[in-house]
Amino acid sequence: MRPDTEAELAEVVAAAAGPLLVRGGGTRTLGALVGEVLETSGLTGVRLYEPAALTLVVGAGTPLAEVDRLLAGERQRLAFEPPDLRGLLGRGGVSTIGGVMAANASGPRRVQAGAARDALIGVRFVDGRGQVVKNGGRVMKNVTGYDLVKLMAGSRGVLGVLTEVSLKLQAVPEAEATLVVEGLGEEDGLSGLRKALGSPFDISGAARHSGRSLIRVDGMAGSVAYRAGRLRDLVGGDVTLVEGAASAGLWREVRDGVPLAMREGEIWRIVTLPTAAAEIAARLEGEAIWDWGGGLLWLCLAPGRGAEVAAAVAGRGHAVLVRGESAPVFPPEAPEVAALVAGLKAQFDPRNILNWGMMG
Repeated sequence: MRPDTEAELAEVVAAAAGPLLVRGGGTRTLGALVGEVLETSGLTGVRLYEPAALTLVVGAGTPLAEVDRLLAGERQRLAFEPPDLRGLLGRGGVSTIGGVMAANASGPRRVQAGAARDALIGVRFVDGRGQVVKNGGRVMKNVTGYDLVKLMAGSRGVLGVLTEVSLKLQAVPEAEATLVVEGLGEEDGLSGLRKALGSPFDISGAARHSGRSLIRVDGMAGSVAYRAGRLRDLVGGDVTLVEGAASAGLWREVRDGVPLAMREGEIWRIVTLPTAAAEIAARLEGEAIWDWGGGLLWLCLAPGRGAEVAAAVAGRGHAVLVRGESAPVFPPEAPEVAALVAGLKAQFDPRNILNWGMMG
């Protein structure tokens, strides 16, 4: 099913007799879901774009690439740097802006600019009853008492089907530079990232993979040059400065998990304490990409090690299996969290038909 309007979508959901598998471009779905496929790719189009106000309102089914092209024409961008995981997950398809927001898909710049949910200022969606709900942006109807804008970001379609999103944007900076730091072991390399992030030099990316650390700064050209020089003295190691398009290319690799894309095995996404990342990776002995100074860890492991991952991360973070089939995608939730999720599900999807099985 592929409705072309919000009203058609509401009718489809209201009339559904069984589970619905909500899909934008199919590039970010996790796990083996069941149900009749409900595509949102017909809900396209720019509803409002005000470059001077750094504001965009767009249909949820609009391709992400189309949004990027539109913004580039005004030297603007999505601040949260959404990743393209098709290579990592071995998929085709076209990523949609609604899918990005439903997954709260955020890249390396999250450490400075926040996640996708922080750029979301308004939503329209159809809940599990087939009712149209709107919150935030230019029109506000918040009869539930929930902050629906934040709630929908990262909900992966289990509470409602996004039809329209309103976003705040960011101007593209004048300059960008990355310090590539080599010659340091994992502990010292991650320690350098934490030093950089704790400095006053406004870091927009801090990552490590393949034996080298990457530290990014952007902004006015003079400011970038000054901060890069100060950071060179701070982090130590053998430092090379990479600028402009070459710098951007380095961060696309981190953003999209390119160093792990051709590796065989399961891919885990672990959010943890930056101070715990090196120990977790060493304990599990997998090839790793550390992002956000170590707070986000992408790890490639042999299949069947879900129990080991859970034990290594216990009490220090959250692990999700993004590629592989040997363990539940989402780990069991704490009882109080599970109760909260169940309450929200009952409020917005009492028939439990939307993306059944996605989150437990």
